[in-house]
Amino acid sequence: MTTSSRSQSPTASWDKLPWRTRISLWVLSKLTDAARRSDGTVNRRLMSFFDFRSSATPSAPYKGVTTSDLTVDASRNLWFRLFVPSTSSSSLPVVVFFHGGGFSFLSPDTFAYDAVCRKFARTIPAVVISANYRLSPEHGYPSQYDDGLDVLKFLDQNPDALPDLADLSRCFLAGDSAGANIAHHVAVRASRESFQVVKPIGMISIQPFFGGEERTESEIELRGAPLVSMTRTDWLWKAFLPAGSTRDHEAANVGGPNAVDISGMEYPTTVVFVGGLDPLRDWQRRYCEWLRKSGKEAKLIEYPAMVHAFYIFPELPESNQLFSEVKDFVAARSSLKV
Repeated sequence: MTTSSRSQSPTASWDKLPWRTRISLWVLSKLTDAARRSDGTVNRRLMSFFDFRSSATPSAPYKGVTTSDLTVDASRNLWFRLFVPSTSSSSLPVVVFFHGGGFSFLSPDTFAYDAVCRKFARTIPAVVISANYRLSPEHGYPSQYDDGLDVLKFLDQNPDALPDLADLSRCFLAGDSAGANIAHHVAVRASRESFQVVKPIGMISIQPFFGGEERTESEIELRGAPLVSMTRTDWLWKAFLPAGSTRDHEAANVGGPNAVDISGMEYPTTVVFVGGLDPLRDWQRRYCEWLRKSGKEAKLIEYPAMVHAFYIFPELPESNQLFSEVKDFVAARSSLKV
């Protein structure tokens, strides 16, 4: 496992972030706090007022990328947004992306995720597929994993749904926060499938949402951090996991007492991004260590002065650095494809 860092101050306060970023984090935290009800439900009406959406742009490129929405299964609102960059290349890798939001919030057409995937498509460059999935608590475990795997099955069975330049034999699974959790579990499930066209060769895990019954040092130290404080994550796990489960469920504590043994699986080479001011930091490091102990290739990249979800804020230099790291990872893995 290779480790690199992007800051000299692991103990730097999140208060040193730009005002614009701090205000955005505060608003996002307060919004999700207000939407999470004490009875375990989500106020979807409230969220709809503030979850700004971006329309697809199928007829003309916007910022160098054309987008369209494709339906996989209308009965469960399973669809994905397709991002195709303007390029002279005849072949591009495919990135299947799962958005964050604690399993309970947001969508591929949420403004921030439309912008993020558009930038990935343009920067890497790659054909990006941003998958919608059912949300908890209305749809708990394993709905999100089922939806993610079914997107891969759809792509394998319907490769003509993508443009000719999309090379599904160079497929990367990706996600941030809860989306990175979903990407992991989809990779585990995909390793049991006999895909004919889709071949996952890389995993891009951006600040993955994992947990457990133990309270880690970072969770305690950063208990007042935005977005993913212990109070918030405890609520999200309870909304997502089966009734009566603890946070040591295999979905949350992937390397814990109930972990699935992946040592014999064809699990893709992984890069894990960690923020030093993210309460989930210790779980993310353990995930990378667990992959290595399971015989898988994993690279850890740390940004010690960054908070959870930092990469969605383009005003942060570290955000652009992460996009560059992802580009390099995809290029390196693609060059090794047999």
